[in-house]
Amino acid sequence: MQIGMVGLGRMGGGMAQRLLRGGHEIVVTDPDVEKVALLEAEGATGASHIREMVNKLKRPRVIWLMLPTGDVTNQNVELLNAVLSPEDTVVNGGNTHYKDSKRHAMQASKNSIHFLDAGTSGGIWGVTEGYSIMIGGDAGAYERLLPAIRTLAPAHNRGFGHVGPSGAGHFVKMIHNGIEYGMMQAYAEGFELLQSKNEFGLDLARISEIWRHGSVIRSWLLDLAAAAFTEDDQLAQLTSYVDDTGEGRWTVNESVEMAIPAPVITAALQQRFRSRQDNPMAGRVIAALRHQFGGHSVRTVKTSE
Repeated sequence: MQIGMVGLGRMGGGMAQRLLRGGHEIVVTDPDVEKVALLEAEGATGASHIREMVNKLKRPRVIWLMLPTGDVTNQNVELLNAVLSPEDTVVNGGNTHYKDSKRHAMQASKNSIHFLDAGTSGGIWGVTEGYSIMIGGDAGAYERLLPAIRTLAPAHNRGFGHVGPSGAGHFVKMIHNGIEYGMMQAYAEGFELLQSKNEFGLDLARISEIWRHGSVIRSWLLDLAAAAFTEDDQLAQLTSYVDDTGEGRWTVNESVEMAIPAPVITAALQQRFRSRQDNPMAGRVIAALRHQFGGHSVRTVKTSE
């Protein structure tokens, strides 16, 4: 297939590489001209902007977006609606909120442009291991895209699928990321308990390697934990600050809207917020209250003279 790839970050760049290696013709664009040049060296055709990319693609065109959620994606979708032709296809593989994807699909349909929302998982390993792809939108447009999807996937017959109408792909990916939050938090708490049992002197790298084979909690996340502990058995080079890119928040908000309890995912998201705080007010309030009602000792902040 011939595909235009817009956005060559950690995911988009890797996907473009995998498509090139699979024999597809790829036109790429990104504000970072060095990223474009690197892919040109691998056989891609570079474009300085979307309008140039559109002119280099044959109709019916396929343009795949791998952009940050929010204004950047919205602006590029609007631009494509203005410059593409009927029967062209836009695929949004970034982590866009599913409600925005439904709106984007409605807007594109007014110009007879197909819009697919593609929840995409695989991270930096996807270029070699393949990407899990969950697609929402018109089934016919999905079928026409299958040659590229099969190349991107871990295998030609697994790791991808059409999951429903517009918005469904990004909804499924949103829930996927919420589950990921909960799984990571469970591993984190378990390893902290192991590390804190000083009397046993437990080797976290060895234990994670044991668990990777045959245990009921084995997973790719555990494989990654084992790799991290092998590199630094106490993770001493890291701080506990953990960011979030939005999907966990969206999942929790959706659980509230639908009145479906999701306590594990919610707690994992809240724990990420806590990780970014230094000496948070809530902890100080608890310390003050214990001191007030029970005379319990407190630790005060040391001031420099």
